[in-house]
Amino acid sequence: MSEPIVFEASMSDGGDGMSYAVPDDLRAVRAFVTERAVALGMTEGRIDLLTLAVSELTTNTLQHTTGGGHIRIWAEDGRLVCDVVDRGAERPFGRAMPAAEAVRGRGLAIVERVCDAVYTAAIPGGTLVRICLDL
Repeated sequence: MSEPIVFEASMSDGGDGMSYAVPDDLRAVRAFVTERAVALGMTEGRIDLLTLAVSELTTNTLQHTTGGGHIRIWAEDGRLVCDVVDRGAERPFGRAMPAAEAVRGRGLAIVERVCDAVYTAAIPGGTLVRICLDL
């Protein structure tokens, strides 16, 4: 999906964001996502979907880019919004789910299927992926 994205290019930590750089950070990312989603009023089942989507995106960052990334989470207009920013190339969305016997390639397809909206934009020095789930 494509829609103009307003973003902050900064990858600094803030109250609604955190950085990650190594696989050992992924547990902290999942905990952060869960804590923020609970605080923002998301239901448990929706939190599971959000956590799955963010886990797929952040794992992609660590497998396919250098320098780690940054996530931000906030609520806006009845939706929970999460930006995942990294130094990778813009990701191709809108693809079919790989065949059952495929070893890789399901991550972005899963993200698209569990989120209510997915947007991506090239930013200076990398890519921003914005996922939205209705609260």
